[in-house]
Amino acid sequence: MEPPPSPCLWQDAASGGSWVLTPYIRADLDVVEANLRRMQARFDALGIRLRPHVKTHKLPRLALRQVELGAVGVTCQKLTEAEVMVDAGVGDVLLSYNMMGEERLRRLAHLRGRCRLTVVADSLPVIEGLAWAASVPAPRGGADPGPLPVLVDGDTGYGRTGVSSPAEAVALAREIASRPGLRFAGLFTYPNLPTTRPWLLQALGGLAAAGLPAEVVSSGGTPGAAHAHEVPEVTEYRPGTYVFNDRMMVDRGAAALSDCALRVVSTVVSAHPPARVIVDAGSKALTSDLLRGSVEDGYGLIVEYPEARIHRLSEEHGHCDFSACDRLPAVGEVVTIVPNHVCPVVNLFDRVALFRGGSLQEVVPVAARGCSQ
Repeated sequence: MEPPPSPCLWQDAASGGSWVLTPYIRADLDVVEANLRRMQARFDALGIRLRPHVKTHKLPRLALRQVELGAVGVTCQKLTEAEVMVDAGVGDVLLSYNMMGEERLRRLAHLRGRCRLTVVADSLPVIEGLAWAASVPAPRGGADPGPLPVLVDGDTGYGRTGVSSPAEAVALAREIASRPGLRFAGLFTYPNLPTTRPWLLQALGGLAAAGLPAEVVSSGGTPGAAHAHEVPEVTEYRPGTYVFNDRMMVDRGAAALSDCALRVVSTVVSAHPPARVIVDAGSKALTSDLLRGSVEDGYGLIVEYPEARIHRLSEEHGHCDFSACDRLPAVGEVVTIVPNHVCPVVNLFDRVALFRGGSLQEVVPVAARGCSQ
């Protein structure tokens, strides 16, 4: 007896010819390229340096392509992510996270000898650790990387990391400038909010009065990219999600559905329609993030059935309701899902299938997957 047709779409020669099974992620390189070029052109026109965040795609090939198209370098959230990118040949990195702990600082000291590295800080303990890392001698025969540039992280309204006030930013800049091995390089904030510019203007005024001009003013966030011109003090911008886009970006008006380059490919494994259809993409394949915090919008958009709703996630099951659809899926049918928030979804998969012109090009490792240290 012949087995039923496989829902899988190709065989992966790199893994010995085994089937690549659903759920998996696929990215359309034509859409990716258009997204990259459009963002680069926007910031070139504004005269703002683009330093894209790699936390979304986690793929060195895309980081290198971003630099090839004109990005000044990349942004990495964590040290291990930066190590992956530098190993692949990326030469200019901003580490946008407070570096804490002896082992991490030792590795930071080694990394700064291998690339042009900039870091951030929002407290005295972070600065003290960075000063220690900057004091570690270069490996024998290695070039002295010079003082380590440090940006002061400021909370301009988001309520995450960052000093609270412009006065604190100036005080921290003084501390950085007083430490051997460190160089105050400017200001860092996220995202681009209506409160951002007033905060930055006050901080920049205080820094100028203290004789500490900010060479870099770094902001970020894909939704805020359309408003970057409203904060002309920004010299560098760090969008990340734009490379793939997702339902959140569509919901916020930062992208069209046609700009969403990545899909989660899933199989219908159980169907008792219309209200009880199960796909094999659960919480281990789709993010738990919701649009506007409402489950009414579901956990992703099923492209072939846009009226369907993924209303609940179990670990291995996506619970779907097809009541609003004019047709119903069959067991074994393959569907594609635009995730709500693409960044954590990419981090859930070991590999991504890259397509161009509708044809599979190759299956590549998500090289920085799990790099959260």
